[in-house]
Amino acid sequence: MQTEELGESMESQAPSKWKTTLALFLPGIFLLGFNIGTGSVTTMATAGANYGMTLLWTVLISCAATYLMIATYGRYTLVTGETALEAFRKHIHPAVGMFFIAALGIGVCASVMGVMGIVAEISFEWSKTFIEGGIDPLLWAAFFCLVAYFIFWSGRTQIFERTLAVIVAIMAACFVLNFFILMPPVADMAAGLVPSVPDVPSSETGPLLLIASMVGTTIFSGLFIIRTTLVKEAGWTIKHDKQQRRDAAFAAIMMFVISASIMAAAAGSLYVQGVGLDGASQMIGLLEPLAGPLAVSIFAIGIIAAGVSSQFPNLLMIPWLLCDFRGTPRDMTLWKYRLFVGAISLLGLVVPLFDARPVFVLILSQAFNVVLLPVTVGCIIYLGNRADLMGKYRNSVLTNIGLAGLFLFSLLTGYMGFQGLMGMLSA
Repeated sequence: MQTEELGESMESQAPSKWKTTLALFLPGIFLLGFNIGTGSVTTMATAGANYGMTLLWTVLISCAATYLMIATYGRYTLVTGETALEAFRKHIHPAVGMFFIAALGIGVCASVMGVMGIVAEISFEWSKTFIEGGIDPLLWAAFFCLVAYFIFWSGRTQIFERTLAVIVAIMAACFVLNFFILMPPVADMAAGLVPSVPDVPSSETGPLLLIASMVGTTIFSGLFIIRTTLVKEAGWTIKHDKQQRRDAAFAAIMMFVISASIMAAAAGSLYVQGVGLDGASQMIGLLEPLAGPLAVSIFAIGIIAAGVSSQFPNLLMIPWLLCDFRGTPRDMTLWKYRLFVGAISLLGLVVPLFDARPVFVLILSQAFNVVLLPVTVGCIIYLGNRADLMGKYRNSVLTNIGLAGLFLFSLLTGYMGFQGLMGMLSA
């Protein structure tokens, strides 16, 4: 009898332990799903196909900087209990908060169009491998828009997070598996950790613009602002600082692993064959004769998972930012938010409906994120060093050095992106 009770106790404890462990990493998984989307896939795949592993250093620096920003913004909320937009409005100027809402809102709308456009195009190309003529991209876009909106309809953050956990796990597994199938030489990957810029652009997307895009898609300002809302909603205080840093580290490490895997898969297949790339959908047709249908299917499923995982946060961002700025509860079951998000979801049909080509525009939009980055870094340097707000938890000297370096790095990459864009327009 006691043995049976012990067995039942152990069975009940196993799911409980699993739920507890999963809960520790759900905020990080949410950030990962937010950050790794089709924009990241397109940018990293283009970098790998056109320049091999020479730009891997950009991914490493960007992921390290992302950890610093997630941890620093999270720490501010742990100490003050204020989200980023609350802090901008109260302690800097309401116009700063409005600027971020407007800039990120425009970026989200462009991202929804680009993300669903690429997911639909990838799905169409992939469907050709098992259905003659493939399934129309508009049908794919409508299907994935409906799936994302259906999950949003529940209005519960926990459901969003758990759904993302499954999708992100699929995405990560696909890209890491593809890495081992198409892995480039280890020496090339090690050499790519040394900062350098290829001399001659090998495609429409030159190295300077591509570097800016890689930084913009990884060190995304919206990520840090949304992070503060998640921390506040979780009820974390400064006692949870270690937990939130671990969570941030998990997200940053996984960002590097997935981004590097995408780049390496393209470098190990297309770059060694001298085949350039201007869009992730090209890899479906280009990879099949080089790596076979298995690698193509894994890559396609990974991109689709990346697109869907980034679509959820895209739909949530503008309503969350508006609630945050106005200090109102984030009740996503209200009809005004459901209608608003429904309208945003319809933007996902624009690209396939009008047969547009979103890849270059998506890379440009990722590069535009670099413009927001210096402002985002400057705000946390100011807020994190105010004694009246942070008390003894003000930014350390090491943190300030890291933030100052990131500020200069963001200015440099912004300049590189501008130079790359001007070079392309004048060509």
